[in-house]
Amino acid sequence: MSTAPPTLRRVFKAFEYRDFRLMFVGACTSSVGTWMQIVAQGWLIYRLSHSAFLLALDQFLAGIPIFLFSLIGGVVADRIERRKILLMSQYVQMASAGILTLLVATGIVHVWEILCLSFVSGVAQAFGGPAYSALIPTLVDRDDMPNAIALNSIQFNLAVTIGPALAGVTLAKLGETWCFGLNAVSFLAPIISLSIISARFLPAKPTDSIFGSLKQGIQFVRQQGSMVALVVLAFCMTALSMPVRTYFPVFVRDVFHLAGSRGPETYGNLLSLMGVGSICGSLAVASRGNLASKGRFALLMLICLGAGISIFSLSKSLPISYSMMVVVGASMMAVFATVTSLVQLITTNEMRGRVMSVYNCAFRGGMPMGNLISGWLVPAFTAPVVLGVNGFLLILVALYFLIIQRRVAAL
Repeated sequence: MSTAPPTLRRVFKAFEYRDFRLMFVGACTSSVGTWMQIVAQGWLIYRLSHSAFLLALDQFLAGIPIFLFSLIGGVVADRIERRKILLMSQYVQMASAGILTLLVATGIVHVWEILCLSFVSGVAQAFGGPAYSALIPTLVDRDDMPNAIALNSIQFNLAVTIGPALAGVTLAKLGETWCFGLNAVSFLAPIISLSIISARFLPAKPTDSIFGSLKQGIQFVRQQGSMVALVVLAFCMTALSMPVRTYFPVFVRDVFHLAGSRGPETYGNLLSLMGVGSICGSLAVASRGNLASKGRFALLMLICLGAGISIFSLSKSLPISYSMMVVVGASMMAVFATVTSLVQLITTNEMRGRVMSVYNCAFRGGMPMGNLISGWLVPAFTAPVVLGVNGFLLILVALYFLIIQRRVAAL
């Protein structure tokens, strides 16, 4: 019998499930390694080429497979046991990291090789992502699904906080080779977890083609009016909120006028406080369990997100800006976790891979689109103006779904 306080048991309810604990530890360990590689890889590319374009190209090649293949990956996740797909994805990514480790260790690495390996890893993630999203809800009971999704988002934020910090220390003390090597080793954690979990998804034998199955998934989303609204909401949230992180250096330099060591220190503080807020938001959602009126809660949090971004954009005070980053991180994660829970609850298990691939395309697609558009606007209107408008638009989107098109608010 558990002796943990009731509040802690409620917050960490999904950890009572053995399979979820195993997947959480495995995914978090691997994500920390991945962020170590992301930091070291950017450093290595710039060291070899001194080209900002190649840095951007590397990120593009790592992300474009998700947009090209995620929908197909969702179909595959509904036709093959998801655990096997995830294992294959981990093997490919581990091999890519291992090859890069050997290339750097032997001193024969070239930028084109790094770019090719980024693309290969992106393809593996395009198939592994929908399978992972579809697998997590099957590890817990339906009532504990929102808690599991909220706790799962914490592992990502922990990795974002821990991975770059470890990468900085490792780069300074041991060099790039160790960052890539440690990432390769980190994939052993999810591989072991996937090998020993008991959950299995045994799909029915498919009777139609892959593209026929993909069409069924898109039709399922279209037939669920609330699902379409959730997909649109996810795209708007990421497109309008994610640029705030991109322009932290601009605010540090041009708004707060900080130079020398105070500049990077302030930049790091903003990132860290946003991460702290994200963890707090995830814990808050997890503590609420399978709450009623999830849609209304998500939209109220979206208003908080928009207000936090707008106040940050107008602030000339560092303490106010710091506090707004905690608000932004917490509300952003609350919206994300709640909307993802709604999508998962509406979706049937046999359609989950395809539906989550559509949702992930919208969610992930908003990030580059938002940064691309803001990249055009900031030189003309300044970062504070563009981000202030973004925050205001987020509030309008939330009010639209709260007052006019109430499909989300009714969930």
